Amino acid sequence: MLTVAATVMSCNRKTVYDHYQPVAQEGWNKDDTLTFTVRPLAKGGVFKEEIGLRTTGDYPFMGLCLIVEQTVLPSDVTRCDTLRCSLTGDDGNVKGRGLSCYQYRFHLTNITLADGDSLRVRIRHNMRRENLPGITDVGIRMKSEE
Repeated sequence: MLTVAATVMSCNRKTVYDHYQPVAQEGWNKDDTLTFTVRPLAKGGVFKEEIGLRTTGDYPFMGLCLIVEQTVLPSDVTRCDTLRCSLTGDDGNVKGRGLSCYQYRFHLTNITLADGDSLRVRIRHNMRRENLPGITDVGIRMKSEE
């Protein structure tokens, strides 16, 4: 039992940021950009970034296309990525965890940050439909790779 607790605690120490933002109940509008701010890091290094997504059965598509813009501060260097999220398998079954609400995690990138760097992450969807129902929350998780 003690080994399990130690393992869980050591995994959580590697997580430097894990935050979700709710999406409007009426749906995620194409003009609604979600912004996340990671405070200055005490210790730099290489960090694995993941996008988290929570959906309901009301989401009408098998995938989701996201535009993720990241700005490292204070250097003001910006990187823009397109993330294609597959929500169902070839067999049509949902890939996410859950029964009526589904949780997904998608690897975005590994990013190198220096001591004292902070990060601003902006996420918007890039689907043809203006308003996407069935998405409840979008989040960012960063874990130290060291």
